[in-house]
Amino acid sequence: MIVLTGATGLVGRLLVAELRGHEVRVITRSPKDAGFPADVEVVEGDPQRPETLENALRGADVLFLHSRAVGDAAYDVVARARDLGVRRVVALAAANVDDRLDAQPSRFRGDRNKEVDDAAATSGLEWVSLRPSSFALNALTAWGGQILAGDDVRYVYADFEESPLHERDLAEVLAKALLDDDLLGRRLDLTGPESLSHKEMVQQIGTALGRPLRFHEVPAPIAAKGMLANGLPEPFVTAMMARYAAHLVRPQFPPTAEVEKILGRPARTFAEWAADHTADFGGAQ
Repeated sequence: MIVLTGATGLVGRLLVAELRGHEVRVITRSPKDAGFPADVEVVEGDPQRPETLENALRGADVLFLHSRAVGDAAYDVVARARDLGVRRVVALAAANVDDRLDAQPSRFRGDRNKEVDDAAATSGLEWVSLRPSSFALNALTAWGGQILAGDDVRYVYADFEESPLHERDLAEVLAKALLDDDLLGRRLDLTGPESLSHKEMVQQIGTALGRPLRFHEVPAPIAAKGMLANGLPEPFVTAMMARYAAHLVRPQFPPTAEVEKILGRPARTFAEWAADHTADFGGAQ
């Protein structure tokens, strides 16, 4: 029995699909709204309140620990899982987990990557911690609205490079970590197969759409004001801009070959991701 936290998010739903044919139980605060297939057991519980998880964890073998879903309760959730007989925990952390906490932008949106990574590794159980680089999906968040509106994309630092990871690759690696034994006891740095600049990513989205997208670099202070006006938390924006500036000359997370080693095939490219998401940017499916 595999128990999943964070299953109602995009990666979680992809993971549920990858685990088809296995016993899967998902934890959610709103079971009636979960919308999972009939063969997926849905149990009410709040991953940030470990005392609500006994029904979900009892009889389980493996636990997926999602850093945003469990939040500050990571250690307590793992302790409760261990007490109830769970034998393996797989954590979803992030590539920047060892950076200063105030230099981790996603922390200001609820992720507790350091905590889930450490809770898994110190659990006394079988464990794996996955540390993905930036998701390719971030491109949709950053530029989707502009691309839906026209062919001009305005954003900060045209030459800043990432190694964007396709969410489907992440879901497949997660499934391997939950089911197989060959990744146990490891912290795995997962990236896409190539390092691309912001400008290059926009160009590849344009190619997928068959449109001549144009990237216009915006000064960091102006871009930050725009992000704040769109409702992003100020600490998140500050940390993100600092990260861009600090790693403009040399990418923070160059490509690794871990996805290919684990899955036995090359990691999906950003161009493939863009082709998979044309409808999200206003193109034909």
